[in-house]
Amino acid sequence: MKSPRNRPKPRPSATNEGGQLRIIGGQWRSRRLSFPAVPGLRPTPDRVRETLFNWLTGEVEGARVLDPFAGSGALLLEALSRGASSGLGFDASSAAVASLRSHLALLKADNGEIRQGDALALLSQAPATTYDLVLLDPPFHQDLLVKACELLEQHNWLNLRAWIYCESEQAPSSLGLPTHWRLHREKQAGQVHYSLWQRQA
Repeated sequence: MKSPRNRPKPRPSATNEGGQLRIIGGQWRSRRLSFPAVPGLRPTPDRVRETLFNWLTGEVEGARVLDPFAGSGALLLEALSRGASSGLGFDASSAAVASLRSHLALLKADNGEIRQGDALALLSQAPATTYDLVLLDPPFHQDLLVKACELLEQHNWLNLRAWIYCESEQAPSSLGLPTHWRLHREKQAGQVHYSLWQRQA
């Protein structure tokens, strides 16, 4: 008979607890922030973020950044930490939006803004400005990535030479993204395919 201290501990309920993310670089390097348990919320892993921002060396500082599927905020906060001039994120979850707004307030990031709403609906509107860097990490298996890319072009969200990061369950280069986007780099980490593109004028 096992003693009580050797019995396995019950796992915490995934519906009641969220998780933590760590900012990798920039002014908030090593800061840890919590995020709520939201169905489908899947923060970009640390090593993928580190690779992405290595690819973007020299491109983030001073950039206007858009994150239409902000979720935990891992990508948007990383960009702001590394010197982006402004950041706008969307998310449909009120819990995710409230969490991200509290993080921005905690970090005194007055140049960050979070809007609640469906990403595709918000991308269907005309933007107040164009963006230098767009971070696309939509929930998987919902056919959102290609639609979001199409809306970015249709409604003029992008600067002429904007950078676009894509994360998906399939290789983004196989999905039929806009033909005038040039693939810069593409990799896979486990089940996650991720790539960086640059728009060609």
